[in-house]
Amino acid sequence: MQVTETLNDGLKRGYTITVTAAELTAKVDEKLREAQPEVEIKGFRKGKVPMAMLKKQFGQRLIGEAMQEAVDGAMQQHFEETGARPAMQPKVEMKDGETWKEGDDVIVDLSYEALPEIADPDFTGVTLERLVVKADDAAVDEALANLAKQAQNFEDKDGAAENGDQVVFDFTGRIDGEAFDGGTAQDYPLALGSGQFIPGFEEQLVGVKAGETKDVTVSFPAEYQAAHLAGKEAVFECVIKAVKAPAEAELNDELASRFGAESLDALKGQIRDGLEGEYAQASRAIVKRALLDQLDTAVSFDLPQSLVDAEASQIAHQLWHDENPEVDHHNHDTVEPTDEHKSLAVRRVKLGLLLAEVGRKAEVQVTDAEMTQAIMGQARQYPGQEREFFEFVQKNQQMQQQLRAPIFEDKVVDLILGKAAVTEKEVTKDELKAALDALENEA
Repeated sequence: MQVTETLNDGLKRGYTITVTAAELTAKVDEKLREAQPEVEIKGFRKGKVPMAMLKKQFGQRLIGEAMQEAVDGAMQQHFEETGARPAMQPKVEMKDGETWKEGDDVIVDLSYEALPEIADPDFTGVTLERLVVKADDAAVDEALANLAKQAQNFEDKDGAAENGDQVVFDFTGRIDGEAFDGGTAQDYPLALGSGQFIPGFEEQLVGVKAGETKDVTVSFPAEYQAAHLAGKEAVFECVIKAVKAPAEAELNDELASRFGAESLDALKGQIRDGLEGEYAQASRAIVKRALLDQLDTAVSFDLPQSLVDAEASQIAHQLWHDENPEVDHHNHDTVEPTDEHKSLAVRRVKLGLLLAEVGRKAEVQVTDAEMTQAIMGQARQYPGQEREFFEFVQKNQQMQQQLRAPIFEDKVVDLILGKAAVTEKEVTKDELKAALDALENEA
């Protein structure tokens, strides 16, 4: 087996791999010898089939397998000996498009772009400012008031229902006079103005009183999830059982206990910690963006064009779907990347390779516990299907990588921030929000 270099231009690499006919024959014979003890053919006992007959019956089938293994082995040996790391899956094809026939040497062309050598940046020269926001009493009181609103009760009232009141009622829905599945309920509590029912329903209940019956006529949206109801007009017979006015919960220890706190002061402390956690998360996004901006400017190395082209195409494709949400398939014309897409792709590939190299050299690892936590976070988006989601992730390497990548990136960013010169600046909540809005507008 011979590997000969044919191209070494920047990051582009080319090689010719030659597997002689004798080497291929020897590999096929080796496979036949391994299989011989288990082979049974009529007229011969198990394991006693002559090699000549095995080769005649199975040789052709094994040639392709042996050829693939020989080429893969040569590639693997090449990467181990040279230390080269391909940016994408190497391209392997028969030499000059020739057709191989039995008895010939196997000659293939191997080509790829190598990952660049990236020098260790001096992160001590990176200067950053971290915005710090303390949760003031006004912010805590506002959050506490929102919790009280969530915990509000409804109490019976005399008179007509107003927007914000709760109406308890029985209803039966009919289309063309016929009741339909899912269109009935008993003692249903509905807060008017909550948007819980289809458009136009809740508005027609404003003004009803306990003991009344009211017909509500609405049309289901054309895109309604239940196809048999979509776009159809329905009449709901509503029997009003009670009308209740909202009564906000009092700010006391009893309210605190409903949210798992020992006292109102303890609840305020939890709220303060939560708010400052949210502020810290927003501040981190800002400082991370500033870090990446500095690294993008300060660090330079050759980029594999194949990675840039693939990233630009992905960006163009994703943005096209964002602009055309009604298209839920990928059977459409190719979306050509713009100069803006290509520029963004260059930045993403450059920073991605840099962070990956820093993490590799520092032996940054994503732990099993971190992966489990990430999977659990995603699984919460599928209530009742958490087990199925876990099983899907376990079987899907691509999904695992999608979950692992941001964790790895954040750990590398933390590593760099630990070496950079980071100062803190205390700002207000509004100043932090303005900085975050500016960041999102630039994205």
